[in-house]
Amino acid sequence: MYVQRRCTTYLSLTTMSVLPVEEFLERSDRHPKPSDIKFQYGTAGFRTLGKTLDSVLFRVGVLAALRSKKLDGKTIGVMVTASHNPEPDNGVKLVDPRGEMLESSWEAHATALANASNSAAFVAAVDELVKTTKIDLSIPARVVYARDTRPTGPQLVAALKDGLEAMKAEFRDAGVTTTPVLHYLVRTINTKETKESYGEDTEEGYLTKLSDAFEKLLAGKITPPPLLIDCANGVGALMAEKFKAYLGDTFSINLVNAAIDTPGALNNSCGADFVKVNQRLPPSITLQPGQRACSLDGDADRLIYYYADERGQFHMLDGDKITALVASFIVELVKAAGLDEQIKVGVIQTAYANGSSTKYLSGRLPVQCVPTGVKHLHHAAEHYDVGVYFEANGHGTVLFSPAAQELISGHNPSTAAQSTAITNLKNVINVINQTVGDALSDAFLVEAVLAHKSYSGVEWDSLYSDLPNRLVKVVVGDRNAFETEDAERRLVSPLGLQEKINELVRRYEGGRSFVRPSGTEDVVRVYAEAVSRPEADELAFRVAGLVYDEAGGSPLQRPKEFI
Repeated sequence: MYVQRRCTTYLSLTTMSVLPVEEFLERSDRHPKPSDIKFQYGTAGFRTLGKTLDSVLFRVGVLAALRSKKLDGKTIGVMVTASHNPEPDNGVKLVDPRGEMLESSWEAHATALANASNSAAFVAAVDELVKTTKIDLSIPARVVYARDTRPTGPQLVAALKDGLEAMKAEFRDAGVTTTPVLHYLVRTINTKETKESYGEDTEEGYLTKLSDAFEKLLAGKITPPPLLIDCANGVGALMAEKFKAYLGDTFSINLVNAAIDTPGALNNSCGADFVKVNQRLPPSITLQPGQRACSLDGDADRLIYYYADERGQFHMLDGDKITALVASFIVELVKAAGLDEQIKVGVIQTAYANGSSTKYLSGRLPVQCVPTGVKHLHHAAEHYDVGVYFEANGHGTVLFSPAAQELISGHNPSTAAQSTAITNLKNVINVINQTVGDALSDAFLVEAVLAHKSYSGVEWDSLYSDLPNRLVKVVVGDRNAFETEDAERRLVSPLGLQEKINELVRRYEGGRSFVRPSGTEDVVRVYAEAVSRPEADELAFRVAGLVYDEAGGSPLQRPKEFI
């Protein structure tokens, strides 16, 4: 239920016609901005040390209410999380009414409000935003928010609520839950009792929708062996435990790294980011030959699979492998349903996609490369009847256009095979969380595809062979000095650095490397691939050395692995 707060003399019930300046100033003074920090709303919202974010959360509360008013009272989501970052970090992002990321034009507004130097400057910035975007303050504001398990979460949520109350917003506390659940709630709240209804607007509605569809996809198939899930000691453990109860004997889940109350455990030597970056098992996990497992990240919106071969050797199945598996399966279903002339499936990738995956997919369906960041992938996927996107880091989902969903739901099959394919497509639509990458939803889809194709990890992995690759982080003084073009595959600044990288790449067979500033951390990321592991590592560390030196890194602190 929404909570309605009592109004001041400036307001009628839950509405305002002008900003309550005195109350704004009083509340803002409780949350002073640190003078030495410049905040930036990036691809994942605001993200930095949790203890520095109090002022940001207050101001995001105000911004979320303004965004809601701008959109005629639609419910806006606010998620307090830092995803795969270390436990001391925290962050916050806004979610637009359909469960999608905040409209990009509003990212600058978020950054401007967050960096107002004091309360008076903040109120002036709010007033300017209201005027320039023509916000009708008399329209009610509605917000739903949630947080992950980080220890700084409760105090940051308190600051957020202070901002919401300053705007006399109606708000709903979704509690401690995953990022995907918050996105789901935003869409279901805004589409409730409409023809676009996405489901019941509760956590129970989410659990029921996904588990029912998953059970239907597994019906008649050999029961898969239990799946081991590494929960990164994060909020995904809570949701996975709830799914266990909903799935019962249909599908068995075993959870590890589920210590959400252990200080310092979150994302520590576990989780999707650890596995992807280090390309090895978390030390807490041992796999038997033939066993498969997966890792979530701290807020359960990334998924990395892996398995042990017959010799017990670790093999990673990242977002590229998930794309190949899922996209191929959907293409097969669309064809079997007799809809391949009307429904076109496309894949969206970023520069991080392994070259072998791009080659494999390009021979089967359209592939588009876009800049890193969910908003870019999601937007591009919307241009296809069915858009499949999974970043190599394991974040992704599948989007079915309204027209494609209508075609599938209204199709009259002429054969039993078509009827089965249509049923399976309907259940795929329901098992997928189309609002955002959802590690548990994606895991259920992967498990359904493996069951339908009778694949083990070995068969899945054999779709194509990854080129060996390495991802290296380089700490720099100013990540904004690094600017890119061509979907982040080429540096345009600092001048001359791209030419030096090109020269290095030419020395390695099958070599490819690119450099881009992180959207979530004060680092620059270096990616490299080549035909052999030693060559990929060497290329990555040589490029990392170039970047470090170009950024003016201290020779005394230069990482010893940089060449």
